[in-house]
Amino acid sequence: MQLAIPQAPRSVPLSKVPGAIPRLVRVGVVGLAVMAALGAGASVLGRFVVEEQAFLSRAEELEGQVAAMTLPPRDEREGAEARLEVIYAVGKVQYSASGVLTRAEYAEGLGPGARVRLLVDPQLPDRPREAGYVRSRARALGLVPWGLALGGLVAVGLFGRELRRTLRAELEPLRKGMLVWLTPDGPLPESRREVLFPASYWKQDQKHAVRARLRPGGAPVRNGEKVLAAVLSSLPGEARVIDEALARALGWVR
Repeated sequence: MQLAIPQAPRSVPLSKVPGAIPRLVRVGVVGLAVMAALGAGASVLGRFVVEEQAFLSRAEELEGQVAAMTLPPRDEREGAEARLEVIYAVGKVQYSASGVLTRAEYAEGLGPGARVRLLVDPQLPDRPREAGYVRSRARALGLVPWGLALGGLVAVGLFGRELRRTLRAELEPLRKGMLVWLTPDGPLPESRREVLFPASYWKQDQKHAVRARLRPGGAPVRNGEKVLAAVLSSLPGEARVIDEALARALGWVR
């Protein structure tokens, strides 16, 4: 095989690199799937925040009486929840409700007969909630929209960076890289997937170690035991192996 490789920078269209577009599409599909999953989670969380705000706007504050309570073990109460059984009245109707959540530290100071403040939705009077617990959680939930916005920006940024990284890994070594003959540290592994193997090359009497990348099923351009590869100063320690199909697709073979 006689090579006729142009000087850098070389014209290397993405469509000419075997397998590059499918790899880029896979990255895009995975990225979009992750963003869709994050969006679905954000939608569920957003609906929960809206429902909490709607409850607070409708709820009436009433006084109730503790009938019983369930506390976690003493050494597990910090930051944990307790459950109250309460008796209260809405108008002239008496209600009893169990499983009313509150902070365990707060519930420690209560006992049967203790008075507690409840928030009751007039539309669902049999589902009271402990006022202090609901309001403290509402303050934290007020930060959720900002967190969702920040998370969305981060997700879009990571997606864009991964696409850019994939494009750069596919094209930049071929367009601007220095072509060298690599000496693999051992026999090349056989795999249907992308192969990474340790290798080295010499430049100005200095030996440089790299991790070389060979695309799936590629037969590298060889010179005895050495293989042709492109290295880029902005990607130190990495090398892109030039296989025969790639060399022919780019017109680097006479």
